[in-house]
Amino acid sequence: MSSYMGSYREAAHRHEPGSSQGDPWAVYFKPNPQARLRLFCFPYAGGGAGIFRTWSSGLPAHVELCAIRLPGRESRLGETCFRSFPTLIQALAHVLIPHLSLPFAFFGHSMGALISFELARQLRKHRGLAPEHLFISAHHAPQIPDTRTQLHQLPEPALVEELRRLNGTPAEVLRNDELMQLMLPVLRADFAICETHVYNEDEPLDCPITVFGGTRDDGVRSGALAEWRQQTRSDFTLHMVPGDHFFLHSARPPLLAALSNDLVQILNRLGQA
Repeated sequence: MSSYMGSYREAAHRHEPGSSQGDPWAVYFKPNPQARLRLFCFPYAGGGAGIFRTWSSGLPAHVELCAIRLPGRESRLGETCFRSFPTLIQALAHVLIPHLSLPFAFFGHSMGALISFELARQLRKHRGLAPEHLFISAHHAPQIPDTRTQLHQLPEPALVEELRRLNGTPAEVLRNDELMQLMLPVLRADFAICETHVYNEDEPLDCPITVFGGTRDDGVRSGALAEWRQQTRSDFTLHMVPGDHFFLHSARPPLLAALSNDLVQILNRLGQA
C-alpha cells in the first residue's frame, strides 16, 4: 500500500483559512513577501492542505510554505478525485507553473512523497525545471515493487477494518457512518492512484534527497527508505523519526527541526539566508 488514511478533519472540512491567490490547488496559509525559497507540501491519502496549516511558524523566515489541495477535499469537496497517477501529475505540472517563480523544494508524506517525486521528474522532462531539494516522508523507494493489499479494491467492511488496523483514524470516526461515507470515496481514489502507479526507470534526479521515516512504521521499513539514494546524483540523507506512519503529527517538532536545518542550508547555498 502506497499510503494510509488521512485525517478526517482535513477530509471533512469544506474550507481552511489561507490565501490560494485565486488557485484552488495552492494554499498559502501564511504568505511571505520576504521569501527566497518556496516549499511545496503534498498530503497523504485522504488529507488536505490543512495538514500543513501550522508549519510555517516552524520554518526559516525566508521560506514560504505552499500546501497542495487536491480535488475532493476541504473547499474542493464537491470536485471529482483523480484516479490516474499520470493524469494527476500532468495537471499539477500545469497548475503549479505560476507558483514556481522562486527557487523551490518539495515535501511529500506517503502518497504525497510519490507525487512529489514524479512531479519533479515531470517538470525536469517537460519544463526543464528542478526543485532545489526533495524531501520524502514515509514512502518506500519507487523502484521497489509494492506487493501489499490493494486497499482501493476492498469491499467497504474490509476497507474500514484495514483502516482500523492501520491506526490512522480515530475510533469515533470509524463508528460515524456519515463521516465515513464522506471520506471513503476520497480514500479509494487516493489509494487507487498510488496502488496502480507504475514506476518507469529514468535518470536519477540532480537535486539532493532527504528521507524521513517513522521508527515504528511497520509498513515502511528503513531499508526500503534507504533505497531512495538510487534516485539522486546528489546528496542523500535518511532521518528516522520517533513514531508510526503518522509521525508528521506525533513528532512534528523534531521533523520540522530537521527539515528547517536542510532549508537553511539551501538558503545559504543560494546566498539568500
